[in-house]
This record gives sequence, C-alpha cells and structure tokens, in this order.
Amino acid sequence: MATTTHLNFSLVVPRLYPPRHRHFCELFSFPAQSRLPLRITKTKAVGNDMLGDFGARDPFPAEVESRFAEKVLGNVDTEHKILIPNVSALSLAQQECSPVSPLQSPMSVDDAQMLLRKVVGWRLLDEEGGLKLQCLWKLRDFKCGVELVNRIYKVTEATDHFPNIHLEQPNQVRAELWTSSIGGLSMNDFIVAAKIDEIKTSDLVPRKRIWA
Repeated sequence: MATTTHLNFSLVVPRLYPPRHRHFCELFSFPAQSRLPLRITKTKAVGNDMLGDFGARDPFPAEVESRFAEKVLGNVDTEHKILIPNVSALSLAQQECSPVSPLQSPMSVDDAQMLLRKVVGWRLLDEEGGLKLQCLWKLRDFKCGVELVNRIYKVTEATDHFPNIHLEQPNQVRAELWTSSIGGLSMNDFIVAAKIDEIKTSDLVPRKRIWA
C-alpha cells in the first residue's frame, strides 16, 4: 500500500553570516529581519515505480509578495518540450536509405574517411569507377559462406540498396558497396554497411584452436 510521510521542521538562517543573508534578502526584496521558519515536506514515492524521495519548501510570505518567481529562470510559464532525436543523432544502422538523384555528387574522400570510422571491417577502394566500400569475411567452409550471403540479403532487402557479393572458394565472402547512379559513394552505402555489421557471424567463422 502506498504511504506518504511528511516531515516538518524549522530552519533558521544563522546570524554568523549576516552579509550573505543580507544579500539573499535584498535579491528577493524582503527585509533581512524576516527570519521565518523554513518548512520542508519530504514525500516518499508511492506505487511500484520506486522513483525515490523528493522534497520542496513553501516560499516565504515576503517572497510571494515580492513576486520573485517572475525574476528568476524557471517560472510557472516556462514551456517545456520533449525533443525527438534527429537523424544525425541516430546510429547509421538505425537510419533508412533515401532516394539518390543522378544529379547528386558522390561523397568526397574526406567525408568517406570520416564515416569509415563508424563501420567495422570495411575499407575504402579508390578505383576508376569511383570510391567503393569493401569487406571480407573468412568463414569456416563454403556452406557457411552461403549462409552469410543469405543473411546479408535478408538485412539489405528492406533497404532496396544491395551490395555486390562474391562467394569465393573455398571459404571467403567479399561484399562491395557503392552507388552506381552517381559513380561513387553515398550515405546509403554506409547505412547498409552498418546494418550488415550487425549480422551475427560468430557461428560461421572458423573455430579457434585451444591447446591443452
């Protein structure tokens, strides 16, 4: 059953620090002699959420008369908004591919190098046809290579932006990404690369030898 506990006690401003007390009183425009009791209410969190304890005090009568809340930040008219993270705040794997116009310029080498830090195991290829992303996987056997190709297809099917995949003997898969319509790399290539990075491959790679 939810319970609420109220603790009432008085707190008197010490006389040892009159300058600081005087400055506080002048700030809120009430006499320094108005040393009224400070009432603090401590309320225990109720329900099952266990949010913890919190407390607050009632304002002094002189504070209310001085309308001090209008002179400080955070008054009752303050508007609070919950901001939704924009696309740039999301990881590459959480973003969606967008249409690319043939008139769009390919990504520069510097921009590609910056984004390359956000994908694991991929490298840049600077070929005559433009920049490309390439990743290699060494797998346990040919059957594991076929399984990886299927997993890559399932991940990239929804993006409508497919890598060029090579299943090479005996146990290697090579994937290359680029946007052919603009002759180079676009953001879509890095988004797809990040989604491919999230594919589970631990059951496909060669097992490590354990020496007795």
